[in-house]
Amino acid sequence: MSIPENCRYTKSHEWVRAEGDLAVVGITNHAQEALGDITFVELPSVGQDMTQGSEMGVIESVKAASDLYSPLCGQVAEVNQELDGKPELVNESPYDQGWIVKLGGINEEQLCALMDAAGYQQFLESEV
Repeated sequence: MSIPENCRYTKSHEWVRAEGDLAVVGITNHAQEALGDITFVELPSVGQDMTQGSEMGVIESVKAASDLYSPLCGQVAEVNQELDGKPELVNESPYDQGWIVKLGGINEEQLCALMDAAGYQQFLESEV
């Protein structure tokens, strides 16, 4: 799967896509492949304030449990309720139906400072 050009990326393998004044956040295809079959996603509360790098939930799979980190400062505007009954959406569609949260009140400078698709690809290659 190619790395979407319309997203920004973190070293902890979260992606962010700006949609109007919201930032949609999920985990990358690389992350979901490493985790294996997702069995549960612990979501933050709507209205919760996030700081960049703070824990915003947990994702569990058949292999491991992993913390989710907020890639930006902002406030949780929406969570993907579909994941309550279908956590496998993260595996099936990590950049689309498997999104995790939407953040409002985001800082454009923080967003721009994250890796672009090419930078994330280089990061993945350097991790091997």
